[in-house]
Amino acid sequence: MSYLDNERLKQIIFLLIIAFLGIILFKELYAFFPGFLGAVTFYVLSRNYMFRLVENRGWKRNWAATVIMVLSFLIILLPIGMLVNMLTAKVSYAVKHSSELIAGLQGINKQLQDSLGVNLMTPDRLAKLQEYITNVLPVFVGATFNTLTAVAIMYFILYFMLVHAREMEEALYEYIPLKDENVELLGKEMKNMVVSNAIGIPLIALIQGVVSLVGYLIFGVPEAVFWFVVTCFTAMLPIIGAAAVYVPMGIFMLSSGQTWQGIAVLAYGFGVVGSSDNIFRMMLAKRIGDVHPLITIFGVIVGVNLFGFIGLIFGPLLISLLIVLIKIYSNEYLVKKREVKVVRTAHSKEKKMKQTGE
Repeated sequence: MSYLDNERLKQIIFLLIIAFLGIILFKELYAFFPGFLGAVTFYVLSRNYMFRLVENRGWKRNWAATVIMVLSFLIILLPIGMLVNMLTAKVSYAVKHSSELIAGLQGINKQLQDSLGVNLMTPDRLAKLQEYITNVLPVFVGATFNTLTAVAIMYFILYFMLVHAREMEEALYEYIPLKDENVELLGKEMKNMVVSNAIGIPLIALIQGVVSLVGYLIFGVPEAVFWFVVTCFTAMLPIIGAAAVYVPMGIFMLSSGQTWQGIAVLAYGFGVVGSSDNIFRMMLAKRIGDVHPLITIFGVIVGVNLFGFIGLIFGPLLISLLIVLIKIYSNEYLVKKREVKVVRTAHSKEKKMKQTGE
């Protein structure tokens, strides 16, 4: 009995050492964590193509990995980068001409005050707004730089994951301390949640942006393409979504004398853009999976605080992963305990019946 206790004690000490070193390494390498999550996401999405090129068509692994990475950059990251670049340019222009923006807001406030008797822009609020606008650009540029760094790290990690894909998966299959069926469940659920979060959320946001763009062009909204870009990004935000763009836009157009255009933008936003989210979400749910709204809400809150802008995608991904791990823990350990309990109960009943019979 003492031998078993000593072995268990050694095991616990060894696990504590591993956990201690893991925590230190994670703390020091935390800046690379978004890049690692991105590499895992792209690996899950591209692993089947990698195996087809290498195993079915006989490509060399380094060439196959390079082609997949280049295509992913051209198809996914380059368009997103162009949109972010456009948004950065507009933010820079707004900051440089912040005095004109403030003057315009003062004009709108005067109109509201004359017509409705409402004073929204007090001198104190204007001063705070001026300070906020001045501080927006450095924060936005810093977030863009962090995103570019994460992308570079992501591709560095992704290359080695693709080149050594089979070896990596075999090692994970061997060393993950779970039953074989739970390892398979983890892989299946991982793929489902990556597709749901990394493809589903941006795709629905893009669809809402396109639907919004049609309305912006019809109703003569200035800089319609720019507002399309902003709508695509805000559509990924939970609860508020695209309304963060078309509601202020409609109010602005109403206050500037464009009455019917402002009413039309608000009606189109609530009636068409708002309902398009639910319609396309139901249409795509069967193909790419659906993310529960609570997962999206809390995932975005956690993700943005942890990773900045790219946390819009990785936040819900982390919460989904936590739910999967809880499910696997229940299947791995709690089910086993229930089975043992059932067996013990059966033995106990059988024993009592024998004693009663005697």
